[in-house]
Amino acid sequence: MTRPVRARIDLSALTFNLSQARRAAPHSRVLAVIKANGYGHGMLAVAEALREADAFAVASLEEGVRLREAGIDKPVLLLEGLFGADELDAVLRHGFELVVHEERQVDWLQSLGPAATGREDARLTLWVKVNTGMNRLGFPPGEALRVWDRLAAMPVVAGLRWMSHFACADEPAHPANASQHAAFSKLCAQRNAPRSLANSAALLTRPDSHYEWVRPGIMLYGASPLADDERAPLPPLRPVMSLESALIAVHRCDKGDAVGYGQAWVCPEAMPVGVVAAGYGDGYPRHAPSGTPVLVNGREVPLIGRVSMDMLCVDLREQPRARAGDPVVLWGEGLPVERVARAAGTISYALLCGVTPRVPRQPRGDAG
Repeated sequence: MTRPVRARIDLSALTFNLSQARRAAPHSRVLAVIKANGYGHGMLAVAEALREADAFAVASLEEGVRLREAGIDKPVLLLEGLFGADELDAVLRHGFELVVHEERQVDWLQSLGPAATGREDARLTLWVKVNTGMNRLGFPPGEALRVWDRLAAMPVVAGLRWMSHFACADEPAHPANASQHAAFSKLCAQRNAPRSLANSAALLTRPDSHYEWVRPGIMLYGASPLADDERAPLPPLRPVMSLESALIAVHRCDKGDAVGYGQAWVCPEAMPVGVVAAGYGDGYPRHAPSGTPVLVNGREVPLIGRVSMDMLCVDLREQPRARAGDPVVLWGEGLPVERVARAAGTISYALLCGVTPRVPRQPRGDAG
């Protein structure tokens, strides 16, 4: 018998969530974001389940190559573009699209003509990233037109597109959203081309930002893209990952007994304590405090004590009949990952991406 912790991946939930993205933005094409190993779900399985998306977005050349080697031939966009001129040959060979966000990248592309690659048909689609207020990547609006025109003159460039990124879309009422949108719209009007601005949160709450391409990420995996204090109505999303395990022991502890490292939690009365085979070595947050919800036999019980590398403990007073071997859900079906993230003072993205490689991913359900 193997250790019981696993991440069950519901492929049908992926296709359902993609359909919700299309329903919310019916006039846009969908660039599905599957970077970081498909947000921790397994990039290749995710790509196969999302085969009805119009294109995929990843973070790096290495991620894109994995898709191509698996036989996935859809357009693939490298969201951070080139990290060095030495990547150009592979980009052309695999037909990747590139985000251009920094002057060095323009210089590397400038040095590349069809003759330099030995491929007369080598042509690139480039997305010019504009910094409209995120202040992370992208050209300021005052420089973006100069970069656009420089790229447009290159023989290797087949097409150009515009891109920017909201800083506060998870707070739909935040004033930065309107100012960023206005700056992006004003700039794009000066060079007519396909545009992309809306991430998951904007896709669901700002239809005026949909443009020709939307970029759903976290919503595809069934988690809300909105901040904790936002209550905007959202379409139903289905959780894709259920992080599951089992009780491997149940103990009767006396009043005053301490549980776990540092004896940080003390039993207020005689009570059953369950031990779950899951810990920070699997990606469960070590800093999750006592009281973080866990499902045992489908019913909610609180985490108690400190999370250790391979185990965590739960208060079973509400589950007095629980026994070793009973099923546990750390997040997923019946327990939204956002609730666990909120209790642990983090975000759902971090929990999903943080599930470690030793946890087997088990795809299930019909993806098509």
